[in-house]
Amino acid sequence: MRPQRFPRRPPVGRAAACLGAILLACGLASAGDWPQFRGPTTLGYSDEKDLPLTWGGKSSENILWKVPLPKSHNPFSSPIVSGDRVFVTLSQYEPVDHRVLCFQKADGRLLWDTNVPPGPLVLKDPRGGYCAPTPAADGKRVYVVFASAVVACLDFDGKIVWRTALKEYAFDVTIGDSPIIYKDTLIFLCDFINKSSNLTAFDLKTGDIRWKQPRPEVNFSHTTPAIVEINGAPQMLICASNAVQGLDPASGKLIWWCAARGDVCGPAYGAGVVYAEDGRGNSGLAVDPTGKGDVTKTHLKWAADHARGELSSPVIVGEYLYRLGSQKLLCMKAATGELVYSEKLPGINSYVTPIPTADGRLYVASSGKSYVVKLGAKFEILGTSDLGDSNHAMPAISDGRMFLKGQRFLYCIGKK
Repeated sequence: MRPQRFPRRPPVGRAAACLGAILLACGLASAGDWPQFRGPTTLGYSDEKDLPLTWGGKSSENILWKVPLPKSHNPFSSPIVSGDRVFVTLSQYEPVDHRVLCFQKADGRLLWDTNVPPGPLVLKDPRGGYCAPTPAADGKRVYVVFASAVVACLDFDGKIVWRTALKEYAFDVTIGDSPIIYKDTLIFLCDFINKSSNLTAFDLKTGDIRWKQPRPEVNFSHTTPAIVEINGAPQMLICASNAVQGLDPASGKLIWWCAARGDVCGPAYGAGVVYAEDGRGNSGLAVDPTGKGDVTKTHLKWAADHARGELSSPVIVGEYLYRLGSQKLLCMKAATGELVYSEKLPGINSYVTPIPTADGRLYVASSGKSYVVKLGAKFEILGTSDLGDSNHAMPAISDGRMFLKGQRFLYCIGKK
């Protein structure tokens, strides 16, 4: 794999050329891939243009194909795309059954369906389920985590290459975060309720632990890290239970931290700040990520009570921060936290993470009620859709198509 490069800031007016170059330089896969949670940049950006504004309805508008999915309990993991393949994970209770499915991107044909033997953790609370973590892929193999505390690697023919069970698994309710790929490691955040939290990097080829960084100062979380470039060097951003943090992705060691409440949301980065909140209705804050050590008193840029979202992740595009919560879309100035607008999106699932595209659109999209909104200071709805198959999964976007995972079907959306 080539060395990875990460965005210095999110796309603005010249988004197509700028973000396209970033994706081509990324060592995960080709520019058309959506290889992990929140895509190739780990921040949720797409370099696509002219995706459909509406889909579904009686005429199945712009649905290129849809395929039924086997029954699954809480199948909240999102689809990913690598090369000509789409991957999804499913799981059931009693008996515990974990499955990885691979579909042909062009027509939805099922290529294989592999069972991954479960790990040692038996969930007692059904709210989160075994199937919240989204897979990751590097163009040759797909890596999965299930909430029975098992991590596995499969090749593109569906054969299990390696499988390892976590030895520590005091997660809250369930495992809610997803693994990410950095160079030749699979990084997975294990923040627990018993103060034995750690950040672990697995060797992509063997599954052996490359490094394991203890995190005794934090409590449980369900957030997925993001990797960006700060001052010419990669940083891993994490919204922890008591701080937003910048870490070295090669070792997991802390670079800086700022007191904050984190838990579920992934971080947003742009306009010179990292934005963090916990996704449970509390206020959010923005931090300058260029400091060292405890930057709470030196690099905190702003905090705002109105910046309260829910369980999805925020995104910064140009000078604006977008946040979904309580069936509303909030737009704020990323540099100051000033509220630009707060507008209702009736029926929206507040778990859904918005995706900005290179042509100035924000896709607040899922297999249920969806909206396409114009980016910028003026709120404008460009299209609404509803497939009637609501799920918490976020879309995967690749080569002019959007892939939506519902409770019952996997959908491919594109212009006919």
